Amino acid sequence: MRLLRFGRDFKPDEEVILRDYLAIERTRLANERTLLSYIRSSLYLLLGGIGLFQLKDFADFKFLAFLSLGFSAIFFLIGVYRFTLLKKSLKRLYYISEDKEKTEQD
Repeated sequence: MRLLRFGRDFKPDEEVILRDYLAIERTRLANERTLLSYIRSSLYLLLGGIGLFQLKDFADFKFLAFLSLGFSAIFFLIGVYRFTLLKKSLKRLYYISEDKEKTEQD
């Protein structure tokens, strides 16, 4: 599973201030935007594969259609995997800083 790891784990040195919190929010929104891009690309490949199946005069394109459908599934799975990986990493970063803040207040 280590081979498929795309993200990097990072840990904060100190508590999260407003600037850092806003940076985390921008990263979260960029993560969602990237997921939607993966889904869009996956749907385009799916539609292309279905379109290639509809061509009756060109039987040689069946392989290309199957390849397109396979890449569609792969793109979708990679997008979801990267989304969840970064989401977990951001959650961990945010909760670590909250825990540090609570211990300092006690």
